[in-house]
Amino acid sequence: MNYTYLYKKLFLLSFFLLFTSIIFAQTTVVSGIVTDASNKQPMPFVTVAFAGTTIGGPTNNDGQFNISTDGAVKQIKVSFLGYKDAFLPIKQGITQVINVRLVPVANQLNEVTVTSGKKPKYRNKDNPAVELIRKVIENKEKNRPESYPYVEYKEYDKMQFSLTNVSPTLADKKFFRKYAFVINNRDSTTVPGKSLLPIFLNEKLSQYYYRKSPEKEKTIVLGDKNVNFGGSIDSEGLGAYFKHMYYKVDIYDNVIFLMTNNFLSPIANSAPTFYKFFITDTIAFKNTKLIELSFTPRNTADMLFVGKLYVTLDGNYAVEKVELNINKNINLNFVNSMRVDQEFEQNPDGRFHLSKSTTLADFGLTKNKKGGMFGIRTITYGNYAVNIPHPDSTYQHQELAESDEVKHKSDEFWKENRLDTLSRAESKVYKNVDSLRNMPSFRRTMDIATLILAGYKGFGGFELGPANTFYSFNPVEGFKLRVGGRTTPELSKRYYFETYGAYGFKDQQFKYFLSATYSLNNKSIYKFPQDYVRVSTQYDTHIPGANLQFVQEDNFLLSFKRGQNDKYLYDRSYNFDYVHEFESHFSYHFSLKRLTQAPAGSLYFLNSVGNDPANVVKDLTTSEVGLSLRYAPKEQFYQGKIYRTPVPSKYPILSLDYTAGLKNVLGSPYGYQNLHVEVDKRFYLSYLGYADVTVEAAKTFGQVPYPLLDIFRANQTYAYDIYSYNLMNFLEFVGDHYASVNIDQHFVGFFFNKVPLLKKLKWREVLSLKAIYGGVSDTNNPSLHPSLYQFPVSSTGQPITYALGKTPYVEGSVGIENIFKFVRVDLVRRFTYLDHPDVSKYGIRARVKFDF
Repeated sequence: MNYTYLYKKLFLLSFFLLFTSIIFAQTTVVSGIVTDASNKQPMPFVTVAFAGTTIGGPTNNDGQFNISTDGAVKQIKVSFLGYKDAFLPIKQGITQVINVRLVPVANQLNEVTVTSGKKPKYRNKDNPAVELIRKVIENKEKNRPESYPYVEYKEYDKMQFSLTNVSPTLADKKFFRKYAFVINNRDSTTVPGKSLLPIFLNEKLSQYYYRKSPEKEKTIVLGDKNVNFGGSIDSEGLGAYFKHMYYKVDIYDNVIFLMTNNFLSPIANSAPTFYKFFITDTIAFKNTKLIELSFTPRNTADMLFVGKLYVTLDGNYAVEKVELNINKNINLNFVNSMRVDQEFEQNPDGRFHLSKSTTLADFGLTKNKKGGMFGIRTITYGNYAVNIPHPDSTYQHQELAESDEVKHKSDEFWKENRLDTLSRAESKVYKNVDSLRNMPSFRRTMDIATLILAGYKGFGGFELGPANTFYSFNPVEGFKLRVGGRTTPELSKRYYFETYGAYGFKDQQFKYFLSATYSLNNKSIYKFPQDYVRVSTQYDTHIPGANLQFVQEDNFLLSFKRGQNDKYLYDRSYNFDYVHEFESHFSYHFSLKRLTQAPAGSLYFLNSVGNDPANVVKDLTTSEVGLSLRYAPKEQFYQGKIYRTPVPSKYPILSLDYTAGLKNVLGSPYGYQNLHVEVDKRFYLSYLGYADVTVEAAKTFGQVPYPLLDIFRANQTYAYDIYSYNLMNFLEFVGDHYASVNIDQHFVGFFFNKVPLLKKLKWREVLSLKAIYGGVSDTNNPSLHPSLYQFPVSSTGQPITYALGKTPYVEGSVGIENIFKFVRVDLVRRFTYLDHPDVSKYGIRARVKFDF
């Protein structure tokens, strides 16, 4: 047999069969109409696909569909939220018409009786709106820009603040006639029903780049234009604060930050638990058919939105448009109303990106008054591109400070590059504010306001203040007068000087402070990233254990203290500091310090040396070198010309401090080391508010007298101090090792909002717990080592300074904040060491805190 011939025949036959099957394969085409089985109405946006494949599409407005395939198929699948899926057999290779009737999931009643009474209870189960929002939640990660390997776009950010409903006759009054050019610049078209008088405007144009792997983002500021009110008003800091209130909204985040509060997003993972959802309409927007999904809070007092989402039904379940309104019933200060509108545009791949975001807020002292302020922040995105890689250099070396060139772009630049337009009134703001700034009457008014509100009086490049330290009193110094001031960046961005002089009429001694700072990066020392050296000297009084992080002891209001308060120190110090911050928000602080401490008032330094059992020590001198490391990832600031305040965030702040005492250096008799570690973090707890948690620990190595140990932070004023123990006496506890935890929980009205009267008052609940555990080792126990300073005792010989035992010091408080919108009052309870002299089990403390 000729096998070669047979193989050729079999090969040709196989090839012929394969070729004919390809040539003569027929297409399967299915068309038809989908209707609701209960009312026979056509159903748009129903998904029709060949079962087991991704081939298919939605029905049109008339419920019609037409799908086709060349593959092997046996069924079509028809599905829509709230209806039972339908599987229907089809014939392969032919064109056919199949009409489909979908049956709702809920059982249908043969008879419906309409009666008055309660509305049907809202349920998530078998609710098509809830099923739709769960699809949006399920797909939200892929709809975020970060799902692309590369993203880039231009961003135009416009922030405007206006006075609202200013009387049109105000400019006719004698006092205001000179300001008529400002008062008459009104806008009555941007916000219907509002007459806006723009007084603040900031524009910023940026280029943004994002790379997913390795993840890196970079923003290049192309232009930044701001009104300039002069030295009395920090326009830059004002703009930074406004933008923090009007934070950028990402609808795909679980939590949306606005007005210093956290709102649960309507597409957060837990949104169906806290929101009610309703399918209210189908619309056409930008040539796309969308489902209108309305939502409202289950509890109207919670930090939630009211509004609408517009969702695509193309399988991506993306948000193409959103309207967010702050519910008028929530516990929010000074905000009459607030709304966020966002629009999205379609990418070439069918997905959507944010194209415009507008946040509007109406502010007022009360909701009934017509006047107030109105803020509008509009962010427009252009030149959006995805999956375009760039060299590594594109994503590196983020510029953290803006150059003068960026801040002085020409009018032609802004006309050519704005991605949005200015209204007629907005276009006049810059010129109007410039004219206003040059008016002597306006400058005088601003100087007076700055002195009252900020405590400083400006004189060009120098400020006198702060005013609240001009006068104070204490048992050691008696009446104390003080005057001081500081230079500002208007004098120099490289050189800064700060000083004060003070005099106590009881101790009849002069005190002083003088510092000189030099910026190494030619940028303000108050701005990120810091890079400066400072030398300073000071001679003043100090309370051992007092916490002075954010206030000065000379503050008049803190002169009022409870209990015995006559143990002071005279501190004379010489300091050298070098501070350097990096782009990553890691920083280090190197310091050299020589300090001489002399007891004052009833405080004394006493040891037993040689044959003298009561040897009085005049003063204690130490020389120290220190290194502090700090890491605060993604930290942001309220940034001003001569201040910066960190903005709390969800990211932890890690600190490590090391101090070494230098024995026999500049008269220091002690050598020792101290190590301190601290972690600070804010935990956002959704509808339960937030908790500020601080955990720290410290250890002193070496033998030292008690003034060089850790004197635990105490507070004998009537002000509530977040960072101190408010029922602990000054100098009550010392230790050479300790660990502590501090929890400050803010419920932002979660419980009070459910009580009608408290809800109307807009009070908010707060809870705190503070505990510290530690002690003094045998090495530093003065009862075991007579050469060490003895712990102080009272005039009757009773101990007043202790080491912690096996029991930690614990105190807690329950309080109410937002009283009159800015006062917090706590009932503080001390739980341990109640047998110590002059201590209280309970105390009432108050704190002033401005918040929204």
